Amino acid sequence: MNAIILSAIWGIVMMFSGVFIKSKTAPKYIALAGIFLIFLANAAELNNGFLLFQVDTHDMLRTNSFNLTFIAIALAGTALFFLLNGRDIEKVGQHVGEYFALLFFILCGVSLSATFNTLLFLFIGIEIMSIPLYILTGSDKLNLKSNEAALKYFLMGSFSTGIMLMGIAFIYGGTPNASFFINNIMMGTGKMPVMIAVGLVFLVVAMSFKVSAAPFHFWTPDVYDGAPTVFTSFMSTIVKVAGFFAFVRLFENSFGAVHGQWQNLIVFITVATLLIGNITAVFQQSVKRMLAYSSIAQAGFMMLALFAMNDRAKEGLILYSAAYSLATIGLFAILIKMKDYTIEGFNGLAKKQPLIALTAVVFLFSLTGIPLTAGFQSKFFMLMAAIENGNHFWIVIIAVLFAAVSAFYYFRIIQAMYFKEPLAEEVIESSEISLSFKMLLAITAILIIVLGIYPELILGWLYH
Repeated sequence: MNAIILSAIWGIVMMFSGVFIKSKTAPKYIALAGIFLIFLANAAELNNGFLLFQVDTHDMLRTNSFNLTFIAIALAGTALFFLLNGRDIEKVGQHVGEYFALLFFILCGVSLSATFNTLLFLFIGIEIMSIPLYILTGSDKLNLKSNEAALKYFLMGSFSTGIMLMGIAFIYGGTPNASFFINNIMMGTGKMPVMIAVGLVFLVVAMSFKVSAAPFHFWTPDVYDGAPTVFTSFMSTIVKVAGFFAFVRLFENSFGAVHGQWQNLIVFITVATLLIGNITAVFQQSVKRMLAYSSIAQAGFMMLALFAMNDRAKEGLILYSAAYSLATIGLFAILIKMKDYTIEGFNGLAKKQPLIALTAVVFLFSLTGIPLTAGFQSKFFMLMAAIENGNHFWIVIIAVLFAAVSAFYYFRIIQAMYFKEPLAEEVIESSEISLSFKMLLAITAILIIVLGIYPELILGWLYH
């Protein structure tokens, strides 16, 4: 509750800061102060249930260690995003305060999506996340690709929202007591009524679109490629994992008792997502577009949490949220500084910027799932969850094979950095590389390794 209200309030503060403060650098520091305040308030709620605002939600919102831990990870990832990319947000346009305001409104939607207990609040949370993203995607007004991406994202997002509302309507109509509460949708283990089954399929389609799972991923490469790179970083990390978290919570609480009746559908989506994401990423020359397809592939691994639906899957999802966000935000921060977004643009980076190249290696290792990184632990937990489920063991083998495929395209970047000569005199804008930026990248890389060795650092919060 603390995170929901404070993020909305701070979004309003950022809007007024954009009106009254003309400096383009000041909003960054105001935003950082806000994100740390919200993090502390959420930590207080997680530790001892301390609430800044006593609001009776009539059980429409429900908090526990699981969703509060996820909110803490989302807030920490956002703080890292602000620290690494604050200067780059300032370069997008003139309305810097408004950009930060929209990001805080997204965080409000993230918190709602993590704590909802009714289908209506799920819908509201998803929309509060999505609408500011439509604006941020088109914020580079002079770039036709950005305008095209915003229009495409808005149209596709609106279409998926309509499907979600249809699903909610079918489920509401098919529920015996006509309830929007997720715990009251399926209270038995028998065969699902037709209306609820149809509603479930609609919800799967809508949520798969939001998390860019195949075959509903088609918007992702164009939108990620066209949007300003700094906002692509946020969209592909915090927003994506929030969508998955909402996905898992909805299906665990509403349809967990009849898991076997819809598991095969999730199996199909998972395999398709792993296949399309990894195979298509192999053929990309643009690193930004490659990361778009790799985010689809990573979604395939996160879908295993929905497939397994057990305690190990919850732990895996929490770890995956942290590992994936840290590595991707760090990698995008490096990409933003590059003059050339192609793989060739990384040629010789290790000679010009050895520390940045080393941190990029750690990020790529984590995304691949190399041991001693957080990415390895998160993939391991997901695979163990799938094994413990006891059904469709072959999906674990498929996931491992595609993890090996991902190593191919991630290692192409490492090969370019260390084994090829630079094509230009400068491969990166040295004037934009401050000591603090390098140190933040190094701290992020170290944190990834620490989580890879000691995952209980985060998992301990679940059982606080």
